[in-house]
Amino acid sequence: MNWSILFFALMMLLLLRVLRLKIRANSAHSESFKRLPPKDQLAVLKECLLNNPSESNLKNLSDFAERTSRTIDTDSYRPFIKSQLEVFKHKDAIAEDNELYIAEALWMDKIRPIEFEEAESFKLENDIPKYIERSLEGIARLYSDEAILDTLAKLAPDYPYANELAESYKQLMQTRDESTADDKALEKLRKQKESWENDLLNVKN
Repeated sequence: MNWSILFFALMMLLLLRVLRLKIRANSAHSESFKRLPPKDQLAVLKECLLNNPSESNLKNLSDFAERTSRTIDTDSYRPFIKSQLEVFKHKDAIAEDNELYIAEALWMDKIRPIEFEEAESFKLENDIPKYIERSLEGIARLYSDEAILDTLAKLAPDYPYANELAESYKQLMQTRDESTADDKALEKLRKQKESWENDLLNVKN
């Protein structure tokens, strides 16, 4: 696996996710941020922390958890912040940073998107179409391959197309892992990722 390509590709895809959120605010204390629904606030805070592991971003997430009565073990993220500082001192920083990103993504996915809570409420009400819709929206806000594939597998009994989504995501993973360093390859990866996300959010009847 070409770690440098994977790292840069992941960073590109993260930037695209930020743009998709259509958030102009740079601060969790801005008025535009405060007007967002809690599920979008959580998504932005996680995005900011993953892109920039810092005490200030971690505190913003901690404050959100306290404000919304959620349990988030923010202390367990601090080793990632320390590791990020150490990585920059090493010669093989890109490969190490990629490994760190993967670990951070797994940690982040333990904080389940609020969309999944909404999905479960709809399922209890036997509103399966809404359950599927919210579940897919939640999957779009996951980061790790493991979490995405596991959640698609759990959704498949109610939404068989989830199996096809899982297969196309595996193809995306293969493209990502085999990508070269040129702009053409990264653009192809970006388009494939965007196409997959559009397919994910376009519920099939």
